[in-house]
This record gives sequence, structure tokens and C-alpha cells, in this order.
Amino acid sequence: MDLSVVVPVFNEQDNLELLIDEIHAALDGHLDYEIIYVNDGSTDETLAILETLRKQDERLRVLSHAESCGQSTAVRSGVKAARADWVATLDGDGQNDPADIPSLYALVQQETRDPDLCMIAGWRRQRQDTRLKKFSSRLANAVRARVLRDDTPDTGCGLKLFSREAFLELPYFDHMHRFLPALILRSGKKLQSVEVNHRPRHKGVSKYGVHNRLWTGIVDMLGVLWLQRRGKRPDVREL
Repeated sequence: MDLSVVVPVFNEQDNLELLIDEIHAALDGHLDYEIIYVNDGSTDETLAILETLRKQDERLRVLSHAESCGQSTAVRSGVKAARADWVATLDGDGQNDPADIPSLYALVQQETRDPDLCMIAGWRRQRQDTRLKKFSSRLANAVRARVLRDDTPDTGCGLKLFSREAFLELPYFDHMHRFLPALILRSGKKLQSVEVNHRPRHKGVSKYGVHNRLWTGIVDMLGVLWLQRRGKRPDVREL
């Protein structure tokens, strides 16, 4: 199998079928792939709809948390279950465009690829969000880049492609998905940012706002800074 597409969802009942159809349209005939939806304790009809869709789609797998554990944990559950060596992640709200996945995958399949390149990070240069959300995101990205030096213009983009092995070697903590580029660099690997399409949310409501991100984000950023300073990368040679 070439690729596992992992989509964490919480109360996204109105966005499920359309996004799954778009993933198929983007990948059919190009890659051998699977789709893994991780229901993170949704309280609407998300799980029931996924159960119905799974019966109709041999490529679709569904994992479900008994209660909500957060996006990072949902992503990790999906990655652990993935069968492919490479994993693409998408936000479940439909704002990421699955049509970008093949071009990201092509980058890691080039014969001239740096063997240490293990992540392609999406960059939403033209964000389709409210002014407040765009401002807060730009501010957060600027502060994070200055503090963590993660060489990434948009660490919050849900569209990423990465090595399953490299991901599972990263330290795990809640909200780690916001700091994947910094954690990848800390591990001694490399990443590349690529501009991707971003679309407005048409259905459902955002689960994140300025206030429920701000203080948690600051604490998490300081934690990642501590990890960077305490980490060691030995040069190991077998005799």
C-alpha cells in the first residue's frame, strides 16, 4: 500500500461523505491507498454515518474513541493503525483539498529526495477564514517560528504528509499536532513546506477559537522549547 489518509473528526456529520468522495476522486488510479477516519467521541451522528459509509466503501476504515481525547490523540490513533509507510492527514471540516495530496506524495517519491526528508507540510498562503482567525494564526505562527525556529510558515495546516515511522518516534503529548515541524526537526529529520489550496468551511462550526487556543498554545510551545533544549541526537556507528 502506498498511502494511508488519516482524518480525525469530532461532530462533522455534514462533511463526511463529500470529503470521502473527494479523497477517492484525487487518489483513484494514482495510488494504492486506504482512508482511516478517527471519530473522536462525537456527540452527533458522525459515527452512525461513518458506519454506513464503511459498509459501502472497501477502502474506508473507521476507528472510534469512546470519548473525545483531542485531535492529536485522534491523529496518533489513525497513524498507529495505518498500513502504509507514508501517511497524509486532513482536517475533517473540508477546508483542506484532497486534490493536493498526489503532488505532496510525488515529492517524497523522487529519486533525488534527501533521505532525511520525512515531512511535507501544507502552507495555506491564501487562507479562507475570518479576519480574526487569520490574524490570530499569523501572530501565532510568527511567535512560534521565532521561539522554536521550526522553519515553517504554517504549522497549523491540517494537510501534511509524513513518514509513519518518523511520526511514531516523536514524543507524544496532547496538542502535539500543532508542533509537528518543530518535533521533526528536533529528531534530526527534515521537512519541506508546500503551498496548498484552502477552502472556506461550508458546513458545521469550528471547534477552535482564539481563547481556547491561546493559553494552551503558549504552555505547549514552552514545553516543546524545553524538549528541543533537552534532546540529544547521538552519532551512532556500529562496528
